[in-house]
Amino acid sequence: MARVRVNRISSVTDPTTGLPAKQIELVEVRDSRRADAYSGSDETRMVQGMVTQLQAMGLMPQLRELGFSKVVMTLTETEYDMLGIRLDVNEIYELDIRNGALALKKITEGT
Repeated sequence: MARVRVNRISSVTDPTTGLPAKQIELVEVRDSRRADAYSGSDETRMVQGMVTQLQAMGLMPQLRELGFSKVVMTLTETEYDMLGIRLDVNEIYELDIRNGALALKKITEGT
């Protein structure tokens, strides 16, 4: 299993049918924080704590997770409806690839 984030949803036109479609890009989420990020001097930890607080307050942009394209799919409107879930940009899902099938499960807050 891998964690993926909906990076982009674009409206496109199917070139063969001319019908509207959606192109969905899922990127693998990897935490960019390293275990040694909080090591160092007291001053370093204090500055990192202040930056974290400013980011939490929305006063400073948050560092993005490292994202690697995992799946890019183009679905017609009918296929998107058959998918059975509504994907929104920046939502995170568990991607399970097993026995020739792909399964997405939304990760709820606090997990």
